[in-house]
Amino acid sequence: MSETPKALPVPRNADGAPRKVGVEIEFGALAEERVTGIVEDVLGGTRSERGEKGYVIEDTEIGPVEVYLDTQYLKRAETALEQRVHDLARMVVPVEIVTAPIEPADIARIDELCDALAGAGATGTASGIFLGFGVHFNPEVVDLSLDNILPVLRSYAFLEDAFRDAMGIDLARRMLPFVDPYPRPLLDALAGEVESLEHLIDIYLDRAPSRNHGLDMLCLFAEIDRDRVAKAMDLNLVSARPTYHFRLPDARIDEDGWSLGLEWNRWVRVEEVAQDADLVAELCNAWRDHRGRLTTTRGDWTKRSAEIVGGFA
Repeated sequence: MSETPKALPVPRNADGAPRKVGVEIEFGALAEERVTGIVEDVLGGTRSERGEKGYVIEDTEIGPVEVYLDTQYLKRAETALEQRVHDLARMVVPVEIVTAPIEPADIARIDELCDALAGAGATGTASGIFLGFGVHFNPEVVDLSLDNILPVLRSYAFLEDAFRDAMGIDLARRMLPFVDPYPRPLLDALAGEVESLEHLIDIYLDRAPSRNHGLDMLCLFAEIDRDRVAKAMDLNLVSARPTYHFRLPDARIDEDGWSLGLEWNRWVRVEEVAQDADLVAELCNAWRDHRGRLTTTRGDWTKRSAEIVGGFA
């Protein structure tokens, strides 16, 4: 049974509008056209074909939905050989579904879509040793201020090891360079004084200058200060937007007991902790203490951080 998606602890942005979230889901074993038909069956809407960019289904219950094979290396199949390459690619290269920004409650409707896809044979992360299928959530920020962004980043950074332990991240995704854990020097800096947004962005660009982390902050930082990010990164690889990019969860679409609601609620937990200034301060202090000891291990921090916030599902 799917887990009911929770509301964000701060459900509206600074303008008073509901905060929304874009959702991306990767999976294998189904052709794009078949996936598009299932989207239409579950959510309604009308498809249009976009050549090498797959399909977009307009006017679904949750807005436009994109479906495409997630690779820049395959052109559209025109010959029998090219079609065979596409068919083989679907076993290791994900088909991706991408939604427009939706209300968090609508994640339940996408879970119904995932059930239908699994029933049609869609495969998830654990279906092969080299698969690295994931789920990405792009929750809108409350606003572009240090006071709102820094606690969320600290909450995730100091709880990341505990989340990974609770989630049981698949071996393939841990081995592939898609969701690398934050470097310890980044956490060292986050546990100290952060004077401004510019200072925070500089810290991140110096110590974690990659999109391949469980929480990718570069899209948000490019939205805040494009020129500053451009000095350190190729902006062709970064889509500036006022959202967090939580890309840690596996896409276990074909496994009993898994749901998007479950993974979304883990993000909500990050934001819940971020709303408790005393709890965030305790995590910072505990991290400094952890790093100051000579005999502690990464496993020690996993246990300690989970205990501080009362554990995870």
